[in-house]
Amino acid sequence: SLGFSTFMRAAAAADPPTNQTPIMSNAATASSSVGEDGMDIKDGHDIKSLSDEASNTSLSMESITDGKNERGIPAVRFIEDISAFADSFTPKASAELLIGAFSDLFSKFKAYEQNLSQKRLTFQEKIPEIEKSLALVNHLKKKKEEGESVVTRYNLADTIYTKAELDCSTGVVNLWLGANVMLEYTYDEAIELLSSKLANAKKEFDETTKDLGFTRNQIITAEVNISRIYNWDVKMKRAKKAIEEAKG
Repeated sequence: SLGFSTFMRAAAAADPPTNQTPIMSNAATASSSVGEDGMDIKDGHDIKSLSDEASNTSLSMESITDGKNERGIPAVRFIEDISAFADSFTPKASAELLIGAFSDLFSKFKAYEQNLSQKRLTFQEKIPEIEKSLALVNHLKKKKEEGESVVTRYNLADTIYTKAELDCSTGVVNLWLGANVMLEYTYDEAIELLSSKLANAKKEFDETTKDLGFTRNQIITAEVNISRIYNWDVKMKRAKKAIEEAKG
């Protein structure tokens, strides 16, 4: 099972942040973002001041996540009221800091998505191989019970095959276990081992598929939050500018 710490290590290849760890990884990067309308989101927040804000804020991983799935992968919190959310921290969180926090989480989920995609692909290749091996051992066992041998083609070299007769009466088969290790098993032992491996592989494949879908949903939520926070920030700055112009 994948816990929260495992998720963070796999995603970021670094020590996992706890729920109380301040979010500051991408704050400086987000501070220099420029919107589609050309407005600089920095607006006076230089990298140093933003870094200072990130180191002193009460904003943490727990603040931007909302629970987790069955295997401990955190769920991204959707921010309904951005103003209230920013005001809930001490000191009040700036848009730049919030965008940096969700950008950091977004990048971790993207890395984890790639990890899960590769893992799922591995299982897609592994399961048919196990099924094929299991079917072969069952066939050998059946031939043994019927008192028959098996005639097959044996691969001598690339593109070179010859006929070979297998004596099923011995009731043993050799299985590759990986790392250049091969062990001898009776037919029943091999069937039990392969059946167990197949069941575990299918279970992990299903869990990986669910986690991949869940992770992609979190990526979308993080992206939506980043976009909404940016638009909220632009709106607030325009309103402030309009008030100042009216006074001037």
